[in-house]
Amino acid sequence: MTSRLASAGVAVTTAALLAAALSPTADAADRPTRATAVRNAVTALVDQAAHLGLTSAQGTTVRDVVIDKDGSQHVRYDRTYRQLPILGGDFVVHLAPNGTYRSASRATTRSISLSTISPSVSAPKAADLAASALRAANVGEALKKITSKPQLVVDALHGAPKLAWQTNTAALDSVGNPVARTVVTDARTGAQIDAWDSIETATGDGKSLYGGTVPLQTTGSGSAYQLKDPTRGNTYTGDAENGTDLCVFGICIVRAPATLFTDTDNHWGTGATADRASAAVDAQYGTDETWDYYKDTFGRNGIKGNGAGSYNRVHYGKNYNNAFWDDSCFCMTYGDGDGSIFGPLVSLDVAGHEMTHGVTSSTAKLAYTSESGGLNEATSDIFGTLVEFNAANSADPGDYLIGEKVVRSGFGKTALRYMDQPSKDTKSANCWSSAVGNLDVHYSSGVANHFAYLLAEGSGAKTLNGVSYNSPTCNGSTVTGIGRAKLGAIWYKALTTYMTSSTNYAGARTATLSAARDLYGASSTEYAAVAAAWSAVSVG
Repeated sequence: MTSRLASAGVAVTTAALLAAALSPTADAADRPTRATAVRNAVTALVDQAAHLGLTSAQGTTVRDVVIDKDGSQHVRYDRTYRQLPILGGDFVVHLAPNGTYRSASRATTRSISLSTISPSVSAPKAADLAASALRAANVGEALKKITSKPQLVVDALHGAPKLAWQTNTAALDSVGNPVARTVVTDARTGAQIDAWDSIETATGDGKSLYGGTVPLQTTGSGSAYQLKDPTRGNTYTGDAENGTDLCVFGICIVRAPATLFTDTDNHWGTGATADRASAAVDAQYGTDETWDYYKDTFGRNGIKGNGAGSYNRVHYGKNYNNAFWDDSCFCMTYGDGDGSIFGPLVSLDVAGHEMTHGVTSSTAKLAYTSESGGLNEATSDIFGTLVEFNAANSADPGDYLIGEKVVRSGFGKTALRYMDQPSKDTKSANCWSSAVGNLDVHYSSGVANHFAYLLAEGSGAKTLNGVSYNSPTCNGSTVTGIGRAKLGAIWYKALTTYMTSSTNYAGARTATLSAARDLYGASSTEYAAVAAAWSAVSVG
């Protein structure tokens, strides 16, 4: 739904808004519907326009609606300014069960007013600057087939709002694997404002590589079966046939295949890499377990919450040491690894991690840079871990190690990341400092991963499922955990209700405290535990 404030917050006049306004009022005894929540939010936008910094030059679009069990409503909006997207313009309107305005969470509180929306730097120049930034980020690589797609935006993520170009640039590296970067450029001076990587780097049965023999829901097709699950939005797994593609943010040069796996007896794979179906079993199983975790725990029906399934591609590239979620194809892609550093990157926690990038993109849309990027990565680590615990698979029991199944001896460590003590990987941060935002997002995520472990399990030494942990605190305190279920509930509530694209670590503390208050009360043990866990990692 898109709306525009017609005059200084006095009226809203679009057909979609009129339809919402004419929808029947929900019975007080019933939980409000989405339409009711949007109608109530529209009323709030009009009444609170000055407070929210909304003007007649701005448009709003509903991104997501969350309705609590008690009827409280949370409507998430994106904004435009004179029809240009606003980076950091997103906000969430919080409403009481009766639809009255309570508060708002805003990515920026700055007023947005520009003297002109005509750029001094041309679109072709912005494209060239972004291509240069991509080359600089891939020094030593002979990039080919570089494409750049600039879009004029208002940047409110980085200080005072300014006219900017957001350019999505992509290419193929020397072995044909995709590289991509989003570059934000000042449209007046041509100076680079920010840049970040655009590829976010995670009834039959099957013998998997990592999870033993697992159940699979498949689709009959004549005398054969397809690795497509009709019970989970027709999610499916295909073979990329070691091809590569470049299709990021709508820039499509070439796309690797996703040839649907088929089988004659509905018993898939052998558990060995020599059988290409074995990796497909892991990928499909990971998708199933992640779907079930979100649906059974939070009532979320698929990544976008609309019941639509995604798909997997396995055997992507040649010796490709990565797995990634891509919004443009609504899919997960898994490399086979080079056998020395990584094996096939299709483990359960990696699958949960990558699918969670899709959930984040559909909700808070945490910017993949600085502290918000670290929170984006940590969100995927947290829920990838919770998916693994929830699956309760004895062949791959839950743990607080990320990617422990896929690393090989050449990697030099036993896991990609360690949530109890992130610094064990030699690069991640245990504690917050002003320098955290300068780290790669996979390492700045350490602060939130450490918080999550402390909140669930507490500080000190313990052993779970045969794995020993010893989590320190940055302030010397002792933290008592409240369990994984409450960690998941609080983080999911914060992600879908209070976090925005620009949320940093201080904002994450506020968001999770708000979530704990909503779920358990401001005087609860859970609320106090959230505060203590953040303090234990030097946030707040």
